Amino acid sequence: MTLSSQAWNLHENKREIELVDPTLHEFDANEVKRILGVALLCIQASPGLRPPMSRVVAMLSGDIEVASVTTRPGYLTDSKFCDATSFATYTIDDTSTSNPDT
Repeated sequence: MTLSSQAWNLHENKREIELVDPTLHEFDANEVKRILGVALLCIQASPGLRPPMSRVVAMLSGDIEVASVTTRPGYLTDSKFCDATSFATYTIDDTSTSNPDT
């Protein structure tokens, strides 16, 4: 399970605080929820659903309310999602196009 999908699951179950490092003894629970809300907005699959950076800064600083996150990105719900370790790796020779004779 990826960190993103774990964060979504905890958010949907209103258990965001479980993402906090257990060795951290003091923290503001409302701040944790605010930061997670901003993060979940920023990982939306559609660029139109992501906030501009100026809005992100305002949300993080507490100047404006964090918009509610209602849509789980498709790449987290797609059953065919693969992590980066499943992609093929290439050597420099495999991807070189500088010499068409090779």
